[in-house]
Amino acid sequence: MSYLDPRAGQSPGESYAEAAYENPAWHADDKAPAEEAKRGPGRRRAGRGRAPEGKSRAGRNLPAAIAVGLSLGLVVLASLLVWSPALLGVLVVAAGVGVWETARAMNVAGSHPPVVPLIAGTVGMTGLAWYAGPDALALGLLATIGASALWRLADGVSAVRRDFTPITLIAVYVPFLLSFAAMLVQPDDGKWRVLATVAGVVLSDTGGYAAGVFLGKHPMAPKISPKKSWEGFAGSITASAIGSAALLFFLMDIPVYYGLLFGAVISVVAVLGDLAESMLKRDLGVKDMSNLLPGHGGLMDRLDSILFAVPTAYLLFAIIAPN
Repeated sequence: MSYLDPRAGQSPGESYAEAAYENPAWHADDKAPAEEAKRGPGRRRAGRGRAPEGKSRAGRNLPAAIAVGLSLGLVVLASLLVWSPALLGVLVVAAGVGVWETARAMNVAGSHPPVVPLIAGTVGMTGLAWYAGPDALALGLLATIGASALWRLADGVSAVRRDFTPITLIAVYVPFLLSFAAMLVQPDDGKWRVLATVAGVVLSDTGGYAAGVFLGKHPMAPKISPKKSWEGFAGSITASAIGSAALLFFLMDIPVYYGLLFGAVISVVAVLGDLAESMLKRDLGVKDMSNLLPGHGGLMDRLDSILFAVPTAYLLFAIIAPN
C-alpha cells in the first residue's frame, strides 16, 4: 500500500467512505457514483459527450478559467515590469499557498505534514534563493525538512516515520522548485528570462488545449490524465517552440534555433509537471488540490507545470545565455 493511499490513515473499523476527502477522485466530466447509479443505461449513454452548461469541451469552466488566468498573469507581469522586487512577494505567497494546499490534500492519506514549519521554510528558501543563490537554497531545503521533522517529533517517533516522506516531498516539490524563479530574475535581463519561461508554459498549455480539443484522438496517459492526447502534446511543443523562439529573439537577441530548443524543452517538462501532479492527486484520491481558483481548482493546479519549468529554464539559460 502506498503511503499516499487514502486507506493508510484509517483506524480499524472506519470505512473508506468516512475517511474520503470532500473532492472525490472521479473525473471532472463523470457524474458522481450515486447519481450514476440512479440513471438507467440508456440515459447515461445519452448524456455522455455533451459538455455541462458553462463548461468547455475539455471540462473547464472556460470564462472563469480565462478570467482567473488573466488575473494571475497580470500580477506576475506587473511584478516583473513595474517593480521587480515585488516578484519576491509573489513567489512567497504562491509557494506558501501551494504548501498549504498540498499538505491539506495529504491529510487524506493519513499523513500530517506540519504546515507552520513548512511555510516558514518556504519563506526562508525563497529569500535565500533571492539574496544568496543556489547553495543557500539547498541549505534552506535541508533546514526546512529538519525543522518539520523535529516539529512532528513532538507526537512521537512513529509520527516522524509516517510524515517524513510527505514533508520531504512538499518541501522539494513546491518551495524548492519555485525558488529557482528567484534566481532566474537576478541577471540584468532576468525579467525577460522569467517572462519567457512563463510564456513558454502558457503557450504549451494553450497549444495543447486547442490541439487536444479539436484533434485529440490518441490518449497519452489514460490512467493518469484521461483527457491528455498525443495530438495535444504535439500542439503544446509546437506552440511553445515557435512562440519562445520569437520572444527570445526579439527580447534577448537569442538565436532562433536556441529559442526553438528552449520552447520545446519547456513544453515537455511542463507536460511532465502536469502529469506528475495528476499522479499525486489520483494517489491521494482528490480531484483538485483545492477550490481556491474558479475554473482551475487550486493554485497548485496552475503551478504544476511551472514548478518543473522554472528550474529547467534556469539551467537552459545558463547554457544558451550565460552571464
